[in-house]
This record gives sequence, structure tokens and C-alpha cells, in this order.
Amino acid sequence: MGEQRKRLLVTGASGFLGSRIVLFYGKQVQYRYDVYAPSHKEMEITERESVEQAFCRFRPDYVIHCAAVSDVRACEKEPERSWKINVDGSRNIAEASARYHAKCLIAGSDQVYFGSRKKEPHREDETLYPQNVYGREKLGAEEECLDVNPKCVLLRLSWMYDVRTVREKEHGDFFRTLALKRKVLEPLEYPVYDRRGITDVNEVVGNLEKAFMLKGGVYNFGSPNDRNTYETVRALFEALEWDTARLIKNEESFAGEPRNLCMDLSKIQEHGIFFRPTVRALTENCRHYCIDREKERRFS
Repeated sequence: MGEQRKRLLVTGASGFLGSRIVLFYGKQVQYRYDVYAPSHKEMEITERESVEQAFCRFRPDYVIHCAAVSDVRACEKEPERSWKINVDGSRNIAEASARYHAKCLIAGSDQVYFGSRKKEPHREDETLYPQNVYGREKLGAEEECLDVNPKCVLLRLSWMYDVRTVREKEHGDFFRTLALKRKVLEPLEYPVYDRRGITDVNEVVGNLEKAFMLKGGVYNFGSPNDRNTYETVRALFEALEWDTARLIKNEESFAGEPRNLCMDLSKIQEHGIFFRPTVRALTENCRHYCIDREKERRFS
């Protein structure tokens, strides 16, 4: 007899990350997982009873919690609503996971580092004072989730992108915005006072299975990058031999208080989890994207 498949519950399955998790673990590694991706009607994460009922029905072995209000402006505009979802909802998922002995991964954010004046890549054990509502909510979620479930794994994710679209009306990400502007010959303006990792979402999805083996705690989880955003895009253009004349330095954004969201990844690397550096991954993905588009053009 074959190995019994594990039950995987995924929240936020209609979102950028969650939709790709469901696609990957529900189809590409189908022989290992039965995936349950409840809708809002099937499980309202802000209501403990609704979460309890969903867990009781499915009885997951693993949980990946992606549901969140990730729009920074929306969090600033409606902080009570976003706190209820981002913090209370996350705590409910972590708490239910503990009761049902399910390994729980919570999608966090590098925004917890926003406001720090540290110039080096950030480590997980720093004292943090996030300067925006979203960052404070993500930090609050980490604290509350670990309080109710010490075995919970909190993954601080960076800015993510994909070269393909999974769902209709999917919002533009870093790569697709760049590709569109380049196609229509618009100027490409990127900040010089902003440093952060930019990660291929497919690497995040693929590495989540290894994250199931991590001990409870907080982990930086994304691509390393030692360049500011302008330098990152310029390095990409140079590697692909694209014209850099249209690249413009934005020297106003974050000028008063430079933003550094770059993360030290030594903790996850000690556990055998690695991500390609930002520029290398972008370059390789762009090359594949251009080859695929050329094939489509030739055979259409």
C-alpha cells in the first residue's frame, strides 16, 4: 500500500500566495496531500467557532495560513478591521492548530522591520518598532500565535512576484509591472533609498514543505539582496542587455528615512532552506519568460 496522504488546510486560497500553494500542493505533489482551501463562507477566520468547525470537519495534519489584509493603505484606513483579520484571525488559526495537533505555518511579512534604522540585514531576534499599521499587526500576530501555539512557525516573507498569472484579475506585482512598463516604453522609476529582498513566489511555495520540519518560532523567509531597488532593476537590465537609458533614480521616496527591509537568512539556511539571490532569480526568470513569449508569438 502507498503512503497515506497528509491533510493540508490552506487559508487565503484566493490570494497571490495562497492560490499558488493550492495549485502546487493540490496538483503538482498531489500524491502526498489532500488540500482543503475553505472559502470565507466555509470558514470565517475571525470567528473561533467557525474555525473550530472547519478544523473538526477536515482534521488537518498541516496548516498554511495566508489569509490577511495585506494592502498597507487599507490597514491604515481601517485598522480595527485589519487587526481583527490579521491578528485575531491568525491567533484563531494557530490556536485551532494546537488543539488538533496540526503543524501550522503563518505567513508573516518583512514589514515588521519598517522603521528600523539598522543598515545591515535584519535578524529575527531584533527588538522591533514597526512604523506602519500593517507591520504592527504582523508583529502582533507573531506574538499572539506563539503565545497560544509555541510550535507555530512564523515566516517573514519579502516582496514576491511571479512571471505567470494564476487567476484572472490578479493584481500586478513587481515583475509584471516592470514588464508592462518596458513593453509600452514608459520610463521606469525606482527608489534609491529602499532596500529589500524581492522573491520568486514559486520558491516560497516550494520551500514551505521543508518549513513543516522547523521548530516553532520566527524565521526570515525569502531571497537575499544587497542592492537598493534602483540598483536591483539596473543589474537585471544589464544582465539581460536591455537598454538602461529609461531607468530613472527616484531620490525622493524614503529620502528622509531610508527603508531597509533586507533580511538575514542564516537561520533558515542552517535548516537547509535556501533562496536564490534576488537579481539572479529575476534574471533567470526573465530569460525564461522572454523565451516562452517568443515561442507563443511564433506559433500563434
